[in-house]
Amino acid sequence: MGRVTRKQRWGAVVVAGLAVAVAGLLWFKPWALWVDETVNEALPSANATSQAPATGAPPSASAAPAPFGPVTVAQGSFISHEHATTGVVKVVRLTDGTHTLRLEGLDTSNGPDLRVWLSDAPVKEGKEGWDVFDDGKYLNLAKLKGNKGDQNYPLPAEFDWSKYPSVSIWCDRFDVSFGAATLTRT
Repeated sequence: MGRVTRKQRWGAVVVAGLAVAVAGLLWFKPWALWVDETVNEALPSANATSQAPATGAPPSASAAPAPFGPVTVAQGSFISHEHATTGVVKVVRLTDGTHTLRLEGLDTSNGPDLRVWLSDAPVKEGKEGWDVFDDGKYLNLAKLKGNKGDQNYPLPAEFDWSKYPSVSIWCDRFDVSFGAATLTRT
């Protein structure tokens, strides 16, 4: 084997540097900050069964009417954490009794591995609120569908959302909240 020349060493350093740069770009995905994904989903509607009495039968005094449509049972407004975030989050009870988490008018930065989390941690303003949502109990509900717009996330049937009063747009890659909201019963 011969001696390694300066040109060969320089070539190896350049190749290694390029490999590190490509790996870093794939990990951080900086272009995602400038690429918006807009989602505009309508509020889901569940098929309600008719509660109307049979023809000619008097209405029952004890029967409560079924809700006409979806009902907002809790809501909150996003505050910014790592990235500027605005919009409203709602827990909506559909006519079939199921619940959906709805984001309306969401506007945040895009990023790698953004998730929708429900947490028992309190929402805090400023930097002290950026990383609290994985300290206690949380539900990693779903991958964020888009960083802008209106979107729906069905809540699991047996999940007691009232024990998780905070919603965070969570960057799982860097363990930081982009923005969060406190759910308040309506």
